[in-house]
Amino acid sequence: MTMKLICGLGNPGRSYARHRHNIGFKVIDELAVRSNIPVTKRAFGAKIGSGSVAGEAAVLAKPQTFMNLSGTVVSPLKGYYKCSLEDLIVVHDDIDLDVGRLKITKGSGHGGHNGVRSIIEEIGSPDFYRIRVGVGRPPEGIDPADYVLHPFSKDESVELGSLVAKAADAVEDLIIKGMAFAQQKYH
Repeated sequence: MTMKLICGLGNPGRSYARHRHNIGFKVIDELAVRSNIPVTKRAFGAKIGSGSVAGEAAVLAKPQTFMNLSGTVVSPLKGYYKCSLEDLIVVHDDIDLDVGRLKITKGSGHGGHNGVRSIIEEIGSPDFYRIRVGVGRPPEGIDPADYVLHPFSKDESVELGSLVAKAADAVEDLIIKGMAFAQQKYH
């Protein structure tokens, strides 16, 4: 039986919880609630939980390394659960998309995202699914690396719950109906 590995990227610890960079963790938390999968077990440097997501056997994972080392967690998880590249879905923030926008891709480059770069380096391929969640561009003069380590604005926070729910819907639609359907629905 194939197992989906759904990894949300973020940084561990309470001080990072509300940052833009941690939107992947929030989507995993939403999927965990929907699927009644506690993400509390610790393995391979991640918090994980297994069960069924959208009718498919799945592992939900939140790497507990810092973002730049995400691949050192994703690669051994992928190996342990014998997941193919087709079964790997990574959810992460994307500053090239406006807040509220989603993009579903597969096989593209890292786009400057160090967590995705680490995964590509560790698994040796870019050919996995990504749910790219828009967190907006930094204002003029603000370093993108600093920008993603700040919380959403008060106005943006109002939309955060619906954005996280939409990204979780996109993961489920990708699993159930495939990439073409999900791209058409969410792009």
